[in-house]
Amino acid sequence: MSSNPPTDGIHLADEFLDRSTPASRARDILLRYPALSPAIVLVIAVIIFGALNSNFLAPNNLSLIAQQVAIVGTVAAAQTIIILTAGIDLSVGAAMVFASMVMAQLAATAGGLPAVIALFIGFVVAMATGALNGLLVTRLKLPPFIATLGTLNIFVALTLLYSGGQTVIGADLPALLTWTGQAIEIGGVRVTTGVLIMVAVYIALAFMLGRTAWGRHVYAVGDDKDAARLAGIRVDRVLMSVYIAAGAILAIAAWLQIGRSNAAGPNAAADINLDSITAVVIGGTSLFGGRGIIWGTLLGALIVGVFRNGLSLAGVDTLYQTLAVGVLVIAAVSVDHWIRKAN
Repeated sequence: MSSNPPTDGIHLADEFLDRSTPASRARDILLRYPALSPAIVLVIAVIIFGALNSNFLAPNNLSLIAQQVAIVGTVAAAQTIIILTAGIDLSVGAAMVFASMVMAQLAATAGGLPAVIALFIGFVVAMATGALNGLLVTRLKLPPFIATLGTLNIFVALTLLYSGGQTVIGADLPALLTWTGQAIEIGGVRVTTGVLIMVAVYIALAFMLGRTAWGRHVYAVGDDKDAARLAGIRVDRVLMSVYIAAGAILAIAAWLQIGRSNAAGPNAAADINLDSITAVVIGGTSLFGGRGIIWGTLLGALIVGVFRNGLSLAGVDTLYQTLAVGVLVIAAVSVDHWIRKAN
C-alpha cells in the first residue's frame, strides 16, 4: 500500500483555482494594456457621433477637435507624470494661465521685452510653480491634493494681480507668441502648429518614461515609495523633477493657449483642470500611481474633445456637456478600481 497521500483532491483544487471567467480575463487584458479601453471608447464615440451628425467627420470639424485637444492634451501630459507618482495637481490650469499672462504682458507692453525673452521668462515662471508644488510635497510632506489646492488659489490671485484682470489681445502680441495658432494643411485637414507641438511633447515623454532610468524611477515611486527608497531611488529628487518637468510642459500649454485664442486672458481655460484629470484617468493611468502609459492620456484627451464637440453638434447645453465629462471621470475611476482588484 502506497505511503504517498492521494493527489486527486489537490489536482481538483488547482484546476478550480486556475479557472478564469470572461470578466477576469478581460480584467487581465486591460491590466496589461491600459490604453486598450480608451481606444475602444474613442472608436465607439466617433462612430456614434458620426452617425448622429454628418458634420462631425467633416475635415473642418476634425481640425477644430484637434485644436481643442492640443491644449487639454498638453496639460493632461503634465498631469500624467504627476499622477504616475501617486500624486495629483489641482493647480495645472491656474499655473498655465499665470504663465500665459506673464508671456503676453512682458511682450505686449509699450517697449516690452523681445518675444524670445518673454517666452523664456514664462517658462521659468511655470517651472517655478512646479518647483513650489514639489517643495510643498517633498519638504513639508503635504499631501499633493492639499498642496496644489492651496497653490491653485495662489496662482489665480497672482494672475489677477499681475494682469489687473485685463486681457491682452492678439494684435498687441508679437508673431512668435501667436505662432502656435498658425495652421498648415495635412491630408486635406488644417492642423495648427500647436497640435504638432503637442504630439512632439508626447513623443518626448513616451521616450523618457519608457526608455530612461528617470522614467523607471517615476513608475517605481508611484508604485511603492518605500520600496523605491529601499532600492536606492532618491524619491524626493524624483518627485521634484516630476513637478518641475510638469511646469515646463504647462509653459508649452500656455504658449499653445495664446496661439489658439489669439489672446491671453486671466479667465481662460475654465474647465482645463477637470478635462485634464478626465483625460488621464480615461487614458488608463491609475490614480493610485505606478501604472499607465502616456499615449493612453492622448487617447483620453481625444475622447474628451470628441465628447464635447459631438454633444455640442447635437445641440446639448454646455452644462450637460460638463455633466457628461463628470460621468466619464466616475466611470474611468470605477474601471481602474475594478482592474486593480486583480492584483
